[in-house]
Amino acid sequence: MISKTEYERIATIIVNSAFEVHRELGPGLLESVYEVCLVEELRNRGLFVESQVKIPVIFKGKTLEKEFVVDLLVENSVIVELKAVENLLPVHEVQLVTYLKLADKKLGFLINFNVSHIKIGIHRKVNNYFL
Repeated sequence: MISKTEYERIATIIVNSAFEVHRELGPGLLESVYEVCLVEELRNRGLFVESQVKIPVIFKGKTLEKEFVVDLLVENSVIVELKAVENLLPVHEVQLVTYLKLADKKLGFLINFNVSHIKIGIHRKVNNYFL
């Protein structure tokens, strides 16, 4: 089990990396561009990052022949969902919360790079199932 201190260390690196990517690129690009750049930045900062990770759907204890895909899985502990949209919708946040629950992860970030200031584009979510 990962400690709260370790979660915070990883979270800080994710947020700082998102700031760096946005500072370098600015808004207006495709999500896929931000994804490869964020992966590069996170890896350069020493984190293990997987992109487009398939997570099996387990329903009532049975693994089904379907999976969902998370944009980034950082240190096998934190889910990062990326967007490059004019406005985040409530469904985007709900999607992240559901991913956290189904993947049995505690912490996630929803990051929208299509904003003038990245601070308003970063949303941190905690899986309440763990609380």
